Amino acid sequence: MADSWDHTVDVVIGGSGAAALATAVTAADAGLSVLMLESSTTWGGNTALSGGGTWLPNNPLMQRDRAGDSREEALTYLEETVGDAGPATSRERKEAFVDGVEGFVTTAERLGIRFARAAEYPDYYPEKPGGKIGRAIEPVPFDRRRIGEWWATSRGRDGVPIPVKTDDFWLLQRAWSTPDGFVRGAQVVLRTLGSLARGKKEVGMGAAFVTAFLDVVLRQGSHLWLESPVQELIVSGGRVVGVTTTKDGREVRVQARHGVVLGAGGFEQNEEWRQKHHGVDGSNSSGAESNVGSAIAAAQAVGAAVDLMDDAWWGGSVPRAMNGKASFLVSERSMPHSIIVDAGGERFANESESYVDLGHHMLERREQVPGRFWMITDVRHARKYLRAYAMDPRALKRMTAEGIMHKTPTLTELADRIGVDTARLKATIERFNGFARTGMDPDFQRGHSAYDRYYGDPLSRPSPNLGTIERGPFTAIEIVPGDLGTKGGILTDVDGRALREDGSVIEGLYAAGNCSASVMGRTYPGPGSTIGPAAVFGYRAAQHIARSAR
Repeated sequence: MADSWDHTVDVVIGGSGAAALATAVTAADAGLSVLMLESSTTWGGNTALSGGGTWLPNNPLMQRDRAGDSREEALTYLEETVGDAGPATSRERKEAFVDGVEGFVTTAERLGIRFARAAEYPDYYPEKPGGKIGRAIEPVPFDRRRIGEWWATSRGRDGVPIPVKTDDFWLLQRAWSTPDGFVRGAQVVLRTLGSLARGKKEVGMGAAFVTAFLDVVLRQGSHLWLESPVQELIVSGGRVVGVTTTKDGREVRVQARHGVVLGAGGFEQNEEWRQKHHGVDGSNSSGAESNVGSAIAAAQAVGAAVDLMDDAWWGGSVPRAMNGKASFLVSERSMPHSIIVDAGGERFANESESYVDLGHHMLERREQVPGRFWMITDVRHARKYLRAYAMDPRALKRMTAEGIMHKTPTLTELADRIGVDTARLKATIERFNGFARTGMDPDFQRGHSAYDRYYGDPLSRPSPNLGTIERGPFTAIEIVPGDLGTKGGILTDVDGRALREDGSVIEGLYAAGNCSASVMGRTYPGPGSTIGPAAVFGYRAAQHIARSAR
């Protein structure tokens, strides 16, 4: 067998996003040789285009700030929000996630990663027992010049090309309508100019995460191959001992002396699987084009069990809004002077709720009322707030031509354009306007949670999330069930080891990230609930491999 290997390393890692990068730096820090395999022409995965926030309860930055979190409160909150959604969300795996936070953060910091807290960003259900504000952290803006020519193949190039942080966006969205928003906008401009004056080319959010971690990977002497998918897992004596992949267009066999870790994306771009598991084609996903489930399929071929395949990191999206791709809605739907209605012209959810909850509500609603969803706004929404889907004039023109966006002087004309009963739409808006004037939404409690208000307008009275819809021109934007990626995949234990249906371990095989079944189950406890577990379970997998190697 030894003579048949083209390459040999201690650890082979599939993927190049948060899970893969966390695994790589931890394994190399333990003295193991590492090879990362990325299937596409660009590296960074979904993480590179994300906000970069990482939900890590009771993390060291909180402890230093005396922010008042604890292991017990974190686990209470996870039980309240995630509950029991199957084996991926077992109490043991929740504990493993919480207990792995400190080790991941301190290891990353020792290796040179600099984190900052999003101190005012709430959990998505902060009023539930154990809920907190300020559990998310993110790498500070990072000088991309430090990774040299690797930046040319980074997926982060498609993100925000300035040193902006997740913690900036909640204020930037209202930079021209509130004093604190204007101040934060000015700070971002000064930060950008200061970076350029110092001869740096800093990037923020997800691009900062993957760039900072790849800088460590490169300094450690590990390797990353592009256009090199994990095609097949090689098993010997009941243990995964290597992979087949491609290098420079040629198939090669790579031996993994101590373990293979699948830290890849999910299957959001696999139309066949999306139809089978979700009933959608995946065209409105914000996930990487290369995420077709190949890592999951490779693991299944050697007996791995899967879980949560019917779920995703859902959310409302505007179709074909950004370079032909869907624009995932975060803040826009939470601002005043807007509502979301179904094909019958009725509200059906709290527009400001967690995006995964809104996504689930949209999927449920379309079964009851088939047809299209629309976000209805009046002119103040467009004038006062940043709308990510409306930043490109060419996209606005295209969306108007394709019937995704409609703007009319009256609600009567708007209802006619979108095919909704005029009387019903006007009645819905009249009822909502009454709520906006009183500051209370008894139908769906919009604005009741600190999470709702985080993305609101504090100068809107009497509610930061409710504003009347009565000044034309009025706009209707089509909203579709989109996602940030799928959350079902390989079932793993507390150390990321892949499991069979009978619960036994597949020796030598590990998984973390979106190709694995998420410990977050069917919900989204806080900002960065995709990246947080991906990084922690990647760290735990590398730690287990290192212990086993010793």
